[in-house]
Amino acid sequence: MNPSPPRVVEQTARKKKNTVSNTVDNLKRLSDEGVSIWLDDLSRKRITSGNLAELIEQKHVVGVTTNPSIFQAAIGSGEGYEEQLADLAVRGVTVDEAVRMMTTADVRAAADILRPVYEATGGRDGRVSIEVDPRLAHDTEATIAEAKQLAWLVDRPNVMIKIPATKAGLPAITEVIGLGISVNVTLIFSLERYREVMDAYLAGLERAQAAGIGLAGIHSVASFFVSRVDSEIDKRLAKAGTDDALALKGKAALANARLAYEAYEEVFAGERWTVLAPAGAHKQRPLWASTGVKDPAYKDTLYVDELVAPGTVNTMPEGTLNATADHGDIHGDAVTGGYAQARADLAAVERLGISYDEVVKQLEDEAVAKFEVAWGDLLEAVATSLRGKGADGE
Repeated sequence: MNPSPPRVVEQTARKKKNTVSNTVDNLKRLSDEGVSIWLDDLSRKRITSGNLAELIEQKHVVGVTTNPSIFQAAIGSGEGYEEQLADLAVRGVTVDEAVRMMTTADVRAAADILRPVYEATGGRDGRVSIEVDPRLAHDTEATIAEAKQLAWLVDRPNVMIKIPATKAGLPAITEVIGLGISVNVTLIFSLERYREVMDAYLAGLERAQAAGIGLAGIHSVASFFVSRVDSEIDKRLAKAGTDDALALKGKAALANARLAYEAYEEVFAGERWTVLAPAGAHKQRPLWASTGVKDPAYKDTLYVDELVAPGTVNTMPEGTLNATADHGDIHGDAVTGGYAQARADLAAVERLGISYDEVVKQLEDEAVAKFEVAWGDLLEAVATSLRGKGADGE
């Protein structure tokens, strides 16, 4: 007698279908613009529950990045690692060995899940990154040795070894690329350092070519950090307190990233690249890292919506990924037309007495220190677990 309920059900179903469609469309649109979506997180539970496979299938995720803080959060909780910890305790392994066995096991499993993506994209995506011990950030030779060891331990063609872009890291990047190992260069904050990173990559390709190593199998990304630049510069702008200063809040990070992309375009149209490209070399793609918004006053998809450019990667925490799916505003290339404004914004910050060089140096130092602390916390958590299971944890 009452036709309303079926109609309401039908409308609700249609609305739900449209919501799903919009979600897919946002992320697909981002992918179609040439941005590879990578997840900035990994855990044993994410792997075994099928969540990672689901994100690949439903949300266009085509890669995974990890760092010491991510592993500290995952393994420190102990969830999903109980059986392996018990086995390691019985064997009496050291804490350092236990941590590497667990982290490389997770990366290996994630690499296997992403292997079809790797195959389908010719090695461009389907990548999983794992970082060298952050305590080695200022030791070139130890970083090289650790990178080689990690590549051997994971033993998957789609692994990328993360090397920090410290001064000591630059020659390590060249050496490791020269050995044919794919590298994710991390903790890049400054435009000058970014150019040095690209130079180190090209030098590595040249070394590999001279050694007879095929360049087609070598891939690299350069992780340029975004939100932390705004966090530090905004703090200094707020302290200045003038109208001119406050009007610049939220602009420095995007300006910095856009000028990094301009540098990328210049370098990979240069003479050195034109020699390497015919040999099958791949460009070192810019990867936007630290894309979770830290200031609640800003839209939570700011560092996704405004950094769309072809040939880039955006690695997102799951919250940012879901926010982009739900209400991202993907409106095409948001980078290449903004170089003049980007230079003007950074120049305006400098005129207020805020030193760009001082900020980026501080951010690099803090980032290295933060990862060292996270790694130390992880080692302590694993040591405690091993002792609880009968090992001495030494």
